[in-house]
Amino acid sequence: MKVYQRLASAFKAEGVSHIFGLMGDGNMYWMHELDKLGVKTLEVRHEGAGLGMADGWARVTRTPGIATATCGPGVSQLATALLTASRAESPLVAFVGEHPTSDDEYNQRLDQSRFAAACETGFVRMNTPDGADDAVRKAFYLAKLESRPIMLSAPMDIQQKDFDDDEPYRPSSTLMPSRTVRPDPANLERAADIIAGSRKPVIIVGRGAKWSGAGDAVRKLAERAGALIITTLMVKTWLGEDEFHLGISGTYATRTAMQLCEEADCVIAVGASLNRYTTEHGYLYPNAKFVHIDAKQHVMMSGGRAAECYVQSDARVGVEALESLLAKRSFKQTGYRTGEVRERLANAWEDRTQYTIEPGSVDPRQVILALDEAVPENINLFTGSGATAGFSNILFRRQRPLVLPSHFYGCIGQMMPAAMGGVTALGNKPAILVDGDASVMMHLAEFDTMVRYDMPLLIVVMNNQMLGAEYYKLDAHKMNSALATIATPDLGAVATAFGGRGRLVRSVAELRTAVAEWVAKPGPMMIDVRIATSVITLPYRRIHYGLDE
Repeated sequence: MKVYQRLASAFKAEGVSHIFGLMGDGNMYWMHELDKLGVKTLEVRHEGAGLGMADGWARVTRTPGIATATCGPGVSQLATALLTASRAESPLVAFVGEHPTSDDEYNQRLDQSRFAAACETGFVRMNTPDGADDAVRKAFYLAKLESRPIMLSAPMDIQQKDFDDDEPYRPSSTLMPSRTVRPDPANLERAADIIAGSRKPVIIVGRGAKWSGAGDAVRKLAERAGALIITTLMVKTWLGEDEFHLGISGTYATRTAMQLCEEADCVIAVGASLNRYTTEHGYLYPNAKFVHIDAKQHVMMSGGRAAECYVQSDARVGVEALESLLAKRSFKQTGYRTGEVRERLANAWEDRTQYTIEPGSVDPRQVILALDEAVPENINLFTGSGATAGFSNILFRRQRPLVLPSHFYGCIGQMMPAAMGGVTALGNKPAILVDGDASVMMHLAEFDTMVRYDMPLLIVVMNNQMLGAEYYKLDAHKMNSALATIATPDLGAVATAFGGRGRLVRSVAELRTAVAEWVAKPGPMMIDVRIATSVITLPYRRIHYGLDE
């Protein structure tokens, strides 16, 4: 067989069922063989979108997403998506062609190893025909071990050579030890001492806690310690059924949540990085001692601070052990779980600030509230980044099978491909994406991809026809904010022209009608909601205007 055939069979043996990308002469033979093996290819309109879809697949499944591009310019198109996936700690394998080893003047030549390094991406090159198996196995092993993108670069001429080994491919799973990290008893005792000495504890849960299935254990610990529960942005609404749930810790916290967190004397962080956004640059928990539980050997908190007690452990196992230890000590307290705190939380999410709404536009806060009510709770939710995320990341409150926010790398434009990849990974289950107009416009051509593969994804565009982050910064500094305005076409009509469905709406009533149409028959659809520019998100009010209501 040819090397490209062996490469394809190796990917199949790794359990690959879908790949995302764009064909070129550097990957076309490999793609052809994968198709023969029953692997589904979703061809996109931009290589970066293909890698973004693989990123969404990886975030949802926690298994490697597979992207592909041809050599040279196909690879260089991956830059922003690679960096986003790296910051998201997404396991990915990007199979890319490389210019022929015998042609140093090839028009599409690129030092792809240096490019990968600049994009915080691991790099594996297939240097010889008999190294094909090792290259694939190493790429998958590193992607899973390091939880980041790995570029597998295959020179075009080597792909065409003969592969003579008849031995079965040995997948990367044979190299991966399976073990659960268990806590050190001495560290658990120190953690229990800190919690037992507290009066107002808060438990912050992150992706690691959710991935390990620590939900029940967290609830039991919260009850025993009298702790409030708060999440990182990445697990928004998780454990929201608890009546002492505060929402998101940090930038997207409500004022009530911030006030309660500022009073905390103990923070128990479970599977959370405690980055500067989660801790509001260190100001959110000024008087608290930290107990940090995470499967990693050590996680440094925002500002280079270390927790008073760090417990390396699987999140579920660590929390269960800690709760059990406190039970043996007969420790149980009311803490924060009082009637007075319950009353404070009852209306914590209400945004009472009044704004004048421009004619022909909708209050964006009412858009989110209407969507949360109108979209059934069994439908997954993706939210984008940018200015309008300040509405969605605070006001969406219903628990859903999956709530996946953006914000990795601080860029706009990446959540539409990620949502598409996530929908594919979940077996084409219906989902909605709420994002801004500038973000959606960056990959608008991929709506055609949604239509071609009949994805049941509803994109709700929070359209204020501007670059919101820059607009409000300019406005706050009394500068010409009009420079940040960019008119958009009727995106509902654009979606219809692509062969999907679309609506332009200017009222909550019109929004509800459009959403009901999609809920009745999920498919590729885009709702262009013209939102008022006068309404400023709560985080921006704080950051740029010094207001908190």
